[in-house]
Amino acid sequence: MNWLVENYLWVKALHIISVIAWMAGLLYLPRLFVYHSAVEAGSSQAKTFKIMECRLLKYIMHPAMVSTLVFGFLLLITPGFVTWSEWWLHAKLFLVLGMLILHGLFVFWQRAFEDDRCATSEKVFRIVNELPALLMILIVLLVVVKPF
Repeated sequence: MNWLVENYLWVKALHIISVIAWMAGLLYLPRLFVYHSAVEAGSSQAKTFKIMECRLLKYIMHPAMVSTLVFGFLLLITPGFVTWSEWWLHAKLFLVLGMLILHGLFVFWQRAFEDDRCATSEKVFRIVNELPALLMILIVLLVVVKPF
């Protein structure tokens, strides 16, 4: 545990870098879904979207999500830096759970597109496209302002 205390700022920096990479994917993938849902299944455009969506998830979003969780967990267990009685932290963790659920939903949709069976409308994707930004704003406000 002493290692965590001595390297707290490094772990925190790596957590923030991971969050930025994960958020990039969470913000971009539903936009790809908007465009993908507007093209004909089996078209060359649909094939291109499938490749883009798969690579975004596999090479950016999944690793960034895992590293976000690993570095976040290390921050949580670092002695002397977390006050569990502060409710902003519980609210933040609840919102992070929301991001994980959203990530899982995006995986579900990516697989549906991959199999040419996605029946979700472009309108739904346009609405869902706003959710990651909303979660990010709320999390940043909680972490910085610590309102409760």
